[in-house]
Amino acid sequence: MPRSFCIPGIIFLFCAFVLSFIVSISLPYLTAMDIARVHFNGSPLVSGNQATMTQLRVSEIFWAYCFDESSGNTVCSNNGHGYSVTVQTSSGSSETIASSWTRGLAVHPVATGVTFVALLLSFSTHVTVTLFASIVSFLAALLTLLAFVIDIALFAWVKQQMSKLDDVSETTITGPGFWLTFVSMILLFLAGCTVCFGRRKDRMSSATTSYPMAGAKGGFWSRFRR
Repeated sequence: MPRSFCIPGIIFLFCAFVLSFIVSISLPYLTAMDIARVHFNGSPLVSGNQATMTQLRVSEIFWAYCFDESSGNTVCSNNGHGYSVTVQTSSGSSETIASSWTRGLAVHPVATGVTFVALLLSFSTHVTVTLFASIVSFLAALLTLLAFVIDIALFAWVKQQMSKLDDVSETTITGPGFWLTFVSMILLFLAGCTVCFGRRKDRMSSATTSYPMAGAKGGFWSRFRR
């Protein structure tokens, strides 16, 4: 692949992989990488915990959810894949984010793995391998797009459920992990296009070398020269 296309493609894939990897490890290891963040003005609590909370962070991926207690401590669950969380108020009102809404977030590490494969393939200068690198890049982009759609659905559901709580006012916003997924998706589409265009330019260059122009020295018209 021409160097002018090879380097940008590798850079796009590397950046997309790093962002996707950060999102994948997410909570509780990186407490800032959440998809939805709910700020409460009241005294709600997570079911099973007696301390009231001021903020709930729904994980970008399937490891856990975290919440900030009124005392200032941050507590994270260890439920693992497909977790659920129930928020209740002092008046007895409660709403649950069921595991059916968080189980689909497992698409994130799958997209990260496919992105890593595309990154490895992009280092090759072989025409066939670069074709596979382009295909795998687009596959990773589609998987990331699917993950982003799941993130949007989860964010909308969390906002809807938390707004139903009595005696509590809430503000639900998107977390950093939400936007990192979006940026990673854009980078993967750009990487796929860059690698694809690089392969096409490489093929055109090879064809020009194999079939020189008629006016070139030693070409077809040279046969009629005396």
